[in-house]
Amino acid sequence: MKKKICVVGLGYVGLPLALEFGKKREVIGFDINHERITQLKNRHDITNENTQQDLEAGTKVSFTNSVNHIRDCELYIITVPTPIYKDKKPDLSPLEKASKTISKVLKHGDIVIYESTVYPGATEEICVPILEHYSGLKYNKDFYCGYSPERINPGDKEHRLPNIKKVTSGSTEEVANIVDELYKEIIVAGTHKASSIIVAEAAKVIENTQRDVNIALINELSLIFSRLNIDTEEVLKAAESKWNFLPFRPGLVGGHCIGVDPYYLTYKAIEVGYKPEMILVGRRLNDNMGFYIASQVSKLMVSKRINLVDANILIMGLAFKENCPDIRNTRVIDLVKELESYSCNVDVFDPWINKDETNREYGFLPVSKPVNANYDAIVIAVAHDEFKQMTIKQIKLLGKDNHVIYDVKYLFEANQVDGRL
Repeated sequence: MKKKICVVGLGYVGLPLALEFGKKREVIGFDINHERITQLKNRHDITNENTQQDLEAGTKVSFTNSVNHIRDCELYIITVPTPIYKDKKPDLSPLEKASKTISKVLKHGDIVIYESTVYPGATEEICVPILEHYSGLKYNKDFYCGYSPERINPGDKEHRLPNIKKVTSGSTEEVANIVDELYKEIIVAGTHKASSIIVAEAAKVIENTQRDVNIALINELSLIFSRLNIDTEEVLKAAESKWNFLPFRPGLVGGHCIGVDPYYLTYKAIEVGYKPEMILVGRRLNDNMGFYIASQVSKLMVSKRINLVDANILIMGLAFKENCPDIRNTRVIDLVKELESYSCNVDVFDPWINKDETNREYGFLPVSKPVNANYDAIVIAVAHDEFKQMTIKQIKLLGKDNHVIYDVKYLFEANQVDGRL
């Protein structure tokens, strides 16, 4: 008989995982959020990542927020968030709480697999001691661990869980094989079995760090080209004519992965006595792009003799990426707050986001619909499909007779807008 799985944390990562395993074996999805459990029982996913049909396809999946309901599971897969504090240090409290919860039901022979992004060594330095302390069991004698980092890409309908190659690992050679075979049940693209948990942790944390550094380079190039009055997009298109040029674009780098993961690696690097240079410089540069865009918009407005004080500005998009309702750690908020600091009136319009969540998280309500001929400046901040389908004429109808259009996402040609990155 196949071992029963409990997936802990039913967000972007945990829910698809539970649903896929539910096609193969019995699965319990556990989350401390009672509202989330109620939604899933009603076959509704507010992240829009899984349809009602997806939820019904995982026929062997049940959902609960009761620890008593997961006592007879033998495999526990933890997929909780790993955010950062305001000082950019790792916030491992969700991971610690999840480990403590599982330790209450941990039994001889059980395996706990972590998918949350952490710094190298965190699973065995932070999580394992918690499991041992509260369960009274011994690591690699009574229970075992694995690490298989998540690679979910929110909003991406092409690269789904089954067709993204999965890195796996285990605390012993035997457990590593068990974990690897487990994921092979659902991962069509195959697996890569790492030699140890710490190698798998390091592999994950450098994936987004690499992307972050590359985007930071392009962002810096954009700053340089702006001073040289050269259009960045034209330069990049020319450079891409070489086969091995990497096709990155400048922009706002937020979310709960690229904007967070590098700080986990730099935290650990500093802890072991190495001060990372490139990674931190790239992070600072990307973190400041919202403020830079605000300054560019304001300069364009001044050049058109538009008074900044009490100017009406429309920000199109708040989510951290296109076609996704997630507003966690979105850097568009930096642009909003900076423009408000100039005494501008800022409207935010995003058809994907939840208004109440936005109000709770950032203290304002986005508008339901932009007002025609109302704006002194319009900033296209997120490339949602709804915005891509608009013509430049439709965008201009939102502005007053004299207005500025700034295109962060290259939705329009340079000669159609007043400015872009």
